Amino acid sequence: MPIPGYDPQDIVERTLERTAPGTTARLELVASSVPDAVDIVEAESDVEAPPGALGDPVELYAVDEVEGLVACRVELPYDPSELPPGASPTDVAVAVETDDGYEFLESDTDLEETTVAATVTDAPPGSVIVPVTTHDREMPVDDSPRE
Repeated sequence: MPIPGYDPQDIVERTLERTAPGTTARLELVASSVPDAVDIVEAESDVEAPPGALGDPVELYAVDEVEGLVACRVELPYDPSELPPGASPTDVAVAVETDDGYEFLESDTDLEETTVAATVTDAPPGSVIVPVTTHDREMPVDDSPRE
């Protein structure tokens, strides 16, 4: 699904196709200039997923080189069978690795497609992202006004 509120013609999409069905990861950008180097790829083998990971980490390349970024959406597949007991299928978020650990982004879950997506208006605060369970974790609350 494209970034809500934006003309699909204005969205630049990069995909990471994996061999298993239903495991495609997507990066979508609305910006004035998106270099060819921008991509979404499998994370390096030395990248450790955080506790509660519901899928493999991926890396965003060169997003910091994007000019005039208006919106950035990341969509990741997740494995619902990895949810802990008592967790709801909606207890899922996109987490971004930062210098201080993993930070949860406000996310939306598509139960039918078993994907989780986060849309931000700046580049994500890190380049490694992973779907995680939010069950028994405190999620940050974003009470900023919506446009």
